[in-house]
Amino acid sequence: MSVSERIWDALTAMIRLEDRVNLQAAAMRSQQQKLEDLTGRVIRLEAQMELLTAAALVKRIRSE
Repeated sequence: MSVSERIWDALTAMIRLEDRVNLQAAAMRSQQQKLEDLTGRVIRLEAQMELLTAAALVKRIRSE
C-alpha cells in the first residue's frame, strides 16, 4: 500500500467519523430539548401539587 493510499484512507475515515459525530451531536441536542421539556412539565406539576395541598389544608382548617 502506497503512502498516498494510506493518506486517502485516513482522510476518508476522518470524514466518516465527522459524519458520525455530527449525527450524535444532533441526537444529543434533540435529547437535551426533550429533557428540558420534561423538566418544565415536572416544575409545573410540582407547583400544582403545592397549590392543591395548600388549598386542601386551608379547606380542612376552615371546616373544623
